[in-house]
Amino acid sequence: MSSPAAVQQATGSVSRNFQIEPVSLTDRKAVRELILFPFKHYKGDPNWVPPFIGEREDFLNPTKNPFFEHARVQFFFARRNGELVGTICGCINDNHNAFHNEKAGSFGFFECIDDAEIATALLKNAEDWVRSQGMNIIRGPMNFSSNDEWGLLIDGFHEPPVVLMTYNKPYYAGLIEGNGYTKAMDLFAYTADIDERLDNAPPKVYRAAEKAASRRGVRVRKGKISEFEKEARILMEITNRVWSKNWGFVPITEHEIEHLGKSLKPLIDPDLVLIAETAEGEPIGVSFSLPDFHQALKWSGGGRMYPFGVLKFLWYRRKINRFRLALMGVAEEYRSLGLDAIFYVETARIASKKGYKRIEGSWILESNTMMNRIIERLGGQRYKTYRIYEKAL
Repeated sequence: MSSPAAVQQATGSVSRNFQIEPVSLTDRKAVRELILFPFKHYKGDPNWVPPFIGEREDFLNPTKNPFFEHARVQFFFARRNGELVGTICGCINDNHNAFHNEKAGSFGFFECIDDAEIATALLKNAEDWVRSQGMNIIRGPMNFSSNDEWGLLIDGFHEPPVVLMTYNKPYYAGLIEGNGYTKAMDLFAYTADIDERLDNAPPKVYRAAEKAASRRGVRVRKGKISEFEKEARILMEITNRVWSKNWGFVPITEHEIEHLGKSLKPLIDPDLVLIAETAEGEPIGVSFSLPDFHQALKWSGGGRMYPFGVLKFLWYRRKINRFRLALMGVAEEYRSLGLDAIFYVETARIASKKGYKRIEGSWILESNTMMNRIIERLGGQRYKTYRIYEKAL
């Protein structure tokens, strides 16, 4: 990570009545200010979901988040009369560049008041820093990689995001596009009423998939919470295997698998995790869904976890009625069996019995034509779009 002094000399700027200053993640006071800024920025917005401060502190801690083992990050703050009015970071994910053989950086944690000049200064500082690291293109917003929270919401502002999905002010797109950024990729989110989808799901599609899977000796089973670490590893290994050709994909490292498993264990409903196996027990596909804990976070108010934040969260957790289908993948040689349809319908059946009312399938690349068709054929309705922008440096 570059030193604040070096970055200030290279990219620091003062314009009109605001200043841009580099910030290190080793400055815990600054990190706390970064986390708290959205609480003020989105105050009164009915669709913003407040995070737990402690969770965000751990995520941004280079000694706790294994993402930093293969990445470099530099944050910048915009201040007006001493008041924080915008934030951004530049990021270099070395694993991404090694996997895709390119020199790309990204920007993330972009928050800004509705001021084009401040937004331009923030983006320019991120661009200059990314360029100083030898990169020739920048994409974003990304917080931090495709394994975390990705994309700018550009439509679907009418309700809160589900767990691990982003939210932002509607004017952000104009601020970013006004600085020469163009679309790199759109990410789609679909929603459906579970009972309605079960009633209307094409029975021929499901039955044909079941028969095809049975002929190949493939079975679909629920996840086993008693073997959590083993199941988490299966989940991530299949993800690395079947998503490797997807745009923007970055393989998950061993440390990231361990860290992600520990983070998600308290949140997982094992009944919503499905694994497809061959007759020999080889995992060949996975469907991973999470209860929408954003509902509980919003109802509980987020913020400080102790002493009462956790109690509020646990109380409202019982009222969650929506979940997110976050991952679905099948090994290429088995994709003709229709396992995607089996995953989708079985997940809906299980969720309905457990009292869930709605499902969101997200995110799906606009270029993933097959998956978009499957979800639409099964009754999913596209209701939110997120965008990744890019700009040549």
